[in-house]
Amino acid sequence: MNSSSFRTAALLTLVAAVSLASSILWQHFSASDVSKAEQKLQAQTWLSVLPEGSYDNQPLQFPLVLSSPSLDHSQLLAGYRATLGAKLSAVVLHSQVQGYAGKLELLIAIDPQGRLIASKVLRQQETPGLGGKLVEPGNQWLQGFNGANRQSTADAAWALKRDHGQFDQLAGATVTSRAVIHAIHDALRYFDDHRPQLLEEGRDE
Repeated sequence: MNSSSFRTAALLTLVAAVSLASSILWQHFSASDVSKAEQKLQAQTWLSVLPEGSYDNQPLQFPLVLSSPSLDHSQLLAGYRATLGAKLSAVVLHSQVQGYAGKLELLIAIDPQGRLIASKVLRQQETPGLGGKLVEPGNQWLQGFNGANRQSTADAAWALKRDHGQFDQLAGATVTSRAVIHAIHDALRYFDDHRPQLLEEGRDE
């Protein structure tokens, strides 16, 4: 190989190496940006069950260790603590329960006194126009549980009126309604049963 050919080969090799390095760097920084965007979107979605200004930490960065997460009707998948001024302001529980067409996943926010702040359906497979109305814009059914706790609503009353309980059902969605009520009741009972540990974790942060 003469010197001209050698220089050409070396130049091509250098160009290829620079191109490869640039591609790797671009992928690295792009992946980082995508990951940050995904985390921000998750936080906006998951923390929408908490009132604005009710926390000043990053709750999703402080997952709780949940003992005995299998409850009477539902399963706790995760839990997070929200604090304001280093004091526990809420616990957010990620719950899964069997609905009519598949698993329902809910986020359930509870204040330190054991009252339901809010709940939100995170994932569902329910029939559109029936159980699927849970996630339709403007549907207020879930908000009817806000503020409830086990002191104001006895355990036996956590059921549909047709089952001799206290709550109306989502129209045309009996099974879905029962599932949501069970999941919320389970979460409130879990909070009450584990209150000392949950409150202590909030103070330790």
